[in-house]
Amino acid sequence: MNEISPDILKAKQRYSIIGNASALVNAVGRAIQVAPIDLSVLIIGESGSGKEFFPNIIHDYSARKHNRYIAVNCGAIPEGTIDSELFGHEKGAFTGAISSRKGYFEEADGGTIFLDEVAELPLTTQARLLRVLESGEYIKVGSSAVQKTNIRVVAATNKDMLQAVSEGKFREDLYYRLSTIIIQVPPLRARGNDILLLARKFSGDFAEKYRMPGVKLLDDAKNALLSYRWPGNVRQLKNVIEQLSLFEAGNTVDADQVKKYLPQYEGSYTPAVASASSFNYNQERELLFKMLFKMQSDIEELRSRLDKGQHEVHERHRIESSSSGAHRAHSLMRYPSSYDKPQDTDEVEYSEVPGDDRDELEVESVPADNAAVHNAATMTLEDTERETIRRSLERHGGKRRRAAEELNISERTLYRKIKEYGLD
Repeated sequence: MNEISPDILKAKQRYSIIGNASALVNAVGRAIQVAPIDLSVLIIGESGSGKEFFPNIIHDYSARKHNRYIAVNCGAIPEGTIDSELFGHEKGAFTGAISSRKGYFEEADGGTIFLDEVAELPLTTQARLLRVLESGEYIKVGSSAVQKTNIRVVAATNKDMLQAVSEGKFREDLYYRLSTIIIQVPPLRARGNDILLLARKFSGDFAEKYRMPGVKLLDDAKNALLSYRWPGNVRQLKNVIEQLSLFEAGNTVDADQVKKYLPQYEGSYTPAVASASSFNYNQERELLFKMLFKMQSDIEELRSRLDKGQHEVHERHRIESSSSGAHRAHSLMRYPSSYDKPQDTDEVEYSEVPGDDRDELEVESVPADNAAVHNAATMTLEDTERETIRRSLERHGGKRRRAAEELNISERTLYRKIKEYGLD
């Protein structure tokens, strides 16, 4: 490895840039070298590779360092408002413009503006930006007055700009104005042992942040990190180490444990622009499933307890009714006005007439050795039925619907029985 100059070492320490890969060191050195020269700079690199450090280096090492530095994420601003955000607008320029507003190019006059994801700019905005780069002139939305600005533009993108130009999505003349100086930021997979340096730095940071013991990586775990493609680059590595720091705190981690946090470990390389949608947080998903299963188990246990309690209440009511000498009726249904009434049997049962729901009475006998059976034998079936209905109404405070539900009969049938037995 070539010796790193003091200026580059100082810049790395100032901006907490971790790594000694030659491609990274060259990119930092190039940013320091072009900073004093007032030219536009285009920074190219995959998403998550650390492009945001370089505009700060360029601004801080330039003559503009005492003026404003503004970073703008062009992909995060809606197309309908991007011109207003960048160039400002006059009062009444559009619905909701209740007052005049300065844009970023006016606010950062004399300083540096960083346009991240510049390839996402609409074509109309690209034309406005080209005019600023060529002449320093711009016009506010809703105004006809030309304004001047003295500003340096540093742009960044993770897209293939030449392909965007060939597809008509980006202006060719603007591309050449922005790319006067190009800085290429290397992807993490091309930085070799920098991966282990970053992993150790992130592990220490997260152990301190969460006040948990750090993790120790075995040699095969380190090899697993080094051989992975890292489609999400440094941002993805940081997320993986954070998960390890949380779920493997204090543990010695081997390759198999590391691979659980590396999606598509054996798969082909996934482009960085798709990394957000392809990344799976397996550990979090597993924990969520466990929580859901436990909640379902708790609900089932609660339901079982409620059913058991309801059964005990019904059983207590049955015993109370039996001890009074009356045979307990499980269900009352409509039945013919005349039928034979058994007098001297230990149990009485009337089965349901096929095809006629809730038409007949079904009475379960109580044990023959119950002392109340002798008295109950002298009661007529009408008396038993009347007593059962009366007790049910009393238990439910006269509420006929609840009594009918308990007796398993319709409210109409219960109403008829109440009238028949004079219980109203």
